[in-house]
Amino acid sequence: MIRLPDATGTVRDYTPRTAPALPAAGEGPLTSRIVFSAAHVVADPFADTTPDGPAAVDWDATLAFRRHLWSHGLGVAEAMDTAQRGMGLDWAGAAELIRRSGAEAKAVGGRIACGVGTDQLGAGPFTLDQVRTAYEEQLAVVEETGAQAILMASRALAASATGPDDYLKIYGELLRQAAEPVVLHWLGPMFDPALTGYWGSEDLDAATDTFLEIIADHPDKVDGVKVSLLDAGREVALRRRLPQGVRCYTGDDFHYPELIAGDEQGFSHALLGIFDPLGPVAAQAVRTLDTGDTAGFRALLDPTVELSRHLFQTPTRYYKTGVVFLAWLSGHQEHFTMVGGLQSARSLPHFARAYELADGLGLFPDPALAQARMKSLLAVYGVEQP
Repeated sequence: MIRLPDATGTVRDYTPRTAPALPAAGEGPLTSRIVFSAAHVVADPFADTTPDGPAAVDWDATLAFRRHLWSHGLGVAEAMDTAQRGMGLDWAGAAELIRRSGAEAKAVGGRIACGVGTDQLGAGPFTLDQVRTAYEEQLAVVEETGAQAILMASRALAASATGPDDYLKIYGELLRQAAEPVVLHWLGPMFDPALTGYWGSEDLDAATDTFLEIIADHPDKVDGVKVSLLDAGREVALRRRLPQGVRCYTGDDFHYPELIAGDEQGFSHALLGIFDPLGPVAAQAVRTLDTGDTAGFRALLDPTVELSRHLFQTPTRYYKTGVVFLAWLSGHQEHFTMVGGLQSARSLPHFARAYELADGLGLFPDPALAQARMKSLLAVYGVEQP
């Protein structure tokens, strides 16, 4: 028994499950979909840091979590916003993460793609040439590791661009020099308000046209697009307009089961932050889909959506806190500390509900450990337990 507070301030009793419901790691690659989990970083809890100082990362625990994801057949999307890019992890830390994870991927045969951005620039304003140069620097680091590149949306470009032509110019130059096909990343303002008006317009229809024009101009250099707009209908419409051979990787943490399952005209692959805590379940679901069992796939993944929507609730950009919280409860790390002090970004009722939903799904490998850790957090807040 554990006593949990809710959003009204009421403390009530909850009886946790006693056994997990997690599948064992499957054998062989996933075949019907390409699935990336955007992975979090584990902070060094003993480092003497400040919220605005350089990140201190526990490299052993961080790489161990990536091996956990690879063991289930998932790819790792590295140094993305789930890893707190621009929210505690600076470019120096991200570059080290990319190099270490790239080497680890080679050692274990894991699939990896890494985020390329412009976050070394800091505060602006900047010229378009400075933005392009920053992208080029990061692209070179990723390509040196042998990882696939994900061209992330850039705060600096959003602030510096005067219209669609500037996006066409910068992305065109980057795609022409990319050694291998890249993934283009469209991250909506709900994940980062500084990206409002990306692709040159706040009108999403106009922005989509510019996005598609970039792809149409360089189809041989675009492996796929990662769409994080939390709008399933818009993603499906975009997916149907992509050139043949260009994949759609859903980044929609609200509607991922239906988008991955697809329809008679196609489907989305996946690059999702929610697949950090859901890694084993996501892998089992896709293995079920590999057999042609769409209903079985949905039966496994649909029940997880309530948890995902909870973690990604407004303000959505703080979903990383819930992801790391669940990693701690699951035993993937020994503490609940985040780079930049972001463990303070969600409320105690939010954590309590996340625990309850994850426990209900059977996500914790050791439910007793998760309960003990949850009680320790509640004690810090003064919630007495029976």
